[in-house]
Amino acid sequence: MGHTVLDAPLMTKKSMFRAPRLAALAVLAMFAATDASAGLLVANSRSGSIVRFDPVLGSTTTFIAAGLGGLAAPETMAYGPDGHLYVGSGSGANGAILRYDGVTGAFLGRFDQGGSLRAPSAIAFGPDGRLYVASGADDRIVRFDAASGAFVDTFATGNGTDGGLNGPRELRFGPDGALYVATTGSVLGSFDLGLPSNVLRFDLATGASTVFVAMPAPLPSSFGFVSFEGLAFDPSGNGNLWTSDFAGGLRVYSTSPSTPGALQFLADTNYTGTVPSNNFVGDIAFFGGALYAVGFDFTTTDPANLGSILRFGADGAPLPGFGNGTGGLVSLNNPLLSRPISIVAMPSTQVPEPATWALLGLGLAGLGIARRRRAL
Repeated sequence: MGHTVLDAPLMTKKSMFRAPRLAALAVLAMFAATDASAGLLVANSRSGSIVRFDPVLGSTTTFIAAGLGGLAAPETMAYGPDGHLYVGSGSGANGAILRYDGVTGAFLGRFDQGGSLRAPSAIAFGPDGRLYVASGADDRIVRFDAASGAFVDTFATGNGTDGGLNGPRELRFGPDGALYVATTGSVLGSFDLGLPSNVLRFDLATGASTVFVAMPAPLPSSFGFVSFEGLAFDPSGNGNLWTSDFAGGLRVYSTSPSTPGALQFLADTNYTGTVPSNNFVGDIAFFGGALYAVGFDFTTTDPANLGSILRFGADGAPLPGFGNGTGGLVSLNNPLLSRPISIVAMPSTQVPEPATWALLGLGLAGLGIARRRRAL
């Protein structure tokens, strides 16, 4: 199909000044039309609060205050089929799944009924109408009815052997319907046995598990260990499984039947620039076609474990925010982030794609140009 080129009139000085301003306003209007509830929620395991991060404005606000509904040491969150937010609360024997309004953050009550949870570390709603919860401190995966919260059964239990459910850290259902589990290699909270950190794949029908990804080599900038932390399937449909490593690694693996578990990409998120790295990395989540990760600098003391948010493109390239030149940082040492571990995207039907961030930058630049020219 051909293109027709029309003769354009000469641009006057006034229209030349107006053009960038109009373009900028058009872009900003597009962002204003974006769903106001869109954003990312980050759980602070140390301060006990859950905050909302706006990727467009770069702002961070409190979404759920520490202690609301008994919230304590949250390390996992998930949106349910009902649109509400489910949060794993408690670091000891009295773990619980708390439910909050997914838009306002209002407390709706305790969800799990029966059974027992010790330091819930992961939540995932399954295709079978059940809520799967990793009881991290005693190496179990427990199931509840996703509608009523009633205890169903214990789906899997660790056995303290290589390839077992040792320190379940994250749960994700894959496009194949299987349950993928990140394990740290700990047994009942202890790393004394020196077991590897793996990604396991569970068959829901049989409960049988296999090692999908065996523990890789540590990053040169790490403290010499690997501990799988977060899992996220690429929303583009290519089936790739993205993983985060508490020691700072970001790895992508194939789920193709021809190359299952093959490493596709490896990145080091060492944003502190030290060797060994002073930052650890928590969970990951896709939002607007980009991958977001949370991390924290364990050397900070006031407040402790000051957190940051990082962003990467679908190809793994870092996408730093305005004013952040290091890696993919979009929010560095945020005072509202204290040992952030979990991150989840708020449901939205209008989320800007990565290319739109560039348009926003051009729009803001256009406003600046128009303002400077007016001052001349």
